[in-house]
Amino acid sequence: MSNSDNGNGRDRVGIDELLEQVRSGLDRIEPRTAYEAYEAGEALLVDTRYAALRERDGLIPGALVVERNELEWRLDPQGSHRAPEATGHDLLVVVLCNEGYASSLAAESLRRLGLHRATDLIGGFQAWKAAGLPVLLPTTAG
Repeated sequence: MSNSDNGNGRDRVGIDELLEQVRSGLDRIEPRTAYEAYEAGEALLVDTRYAALRERDGLIPGALVVERNELEWRLDPQGSHRAPEATGHDLLVVVLCNEGYASSLAAESLRRLGLHRATDLIGGFQAWKAAGLPVLLPTTAG
């Protein structure tokens, strides 16, 4: 058995290579373009950052917050636990994480559920914030 064989005949792939493969199949979107699509009612922004990051950095107004471990269940238009925003397979879903890495893998997972327009935000929340796009900052207790 070679080093690249994991015992079932498939070659091992490192995360960097996997990420490159996944991204080659996505029409990734820049923050300004995502904002314009959302404002026009053409896109659903989905924030998968964990709570500590949202509490630290704030929220994107109007973005649907879905923890990564619930994403597929909440966005499958046929799922019994779907969010009301998961209206159909033609929906443009723009997934965002903190910096735009995990969101690529999440978007690919949604595509496997038939959400063929699912993509992710290049640079994630940090790029959105750096672009000067709207952010609801966390409130500090006085």
